[in-house]
Amino acid sequence: MAPSGDVIRYDRAARELEWLERIAYWMDRRYVDPLLSLLLPGAGDVIGALVGLFTVGVAIRLRAHPALIARMLIHLAADALLGCIPLIGPGIDFFYHAHTKNLELLRERDIWTSHPTDWLVVGAALLLFLIALSLPLVIVVLLVRSL
Repeated sequence: MAPSGDVIRYDRAARELEWLERIAYWMDRRYVDPLLSLLLPGAGDVIGALVGLFTVGVAIRLRAHPALIARMLIHLAADALLGCIPLIGPGIDFFYHAHTKNLELLRERDIWTSHPTDWLVVGAALLLFLIALSLPLVIVVLLVRSL
């Protein structure tokens, strides 16, 4: 007898959560995220945020509530914005664990009924995330031009 679709989906979700645990562990507990921020000012924060989008993609595939997805995007945006602060940003990255926070959100998610207006919150969070990604790059470009 072939496995049902629910079993296959559960297995895939379990594998994806394993990957997310590894990503959160390396980015936050093994300090890859702050090291990227320290070694590649601005660009390292963008790379860390882009890696975090994998968690958001898993949340979307698991049909997480739009408000949860928005919170995940806000965590990533805050991590990128805080990390790009000159001199203290990498230090903040050592304590602000966006990847771990997003993993916990995904683990504890409730399956709520989604409303169309919830996607407005997601859109606003996505806009904030894109601004957060572009701001470190703009700062680096301005710094390079001033030299």
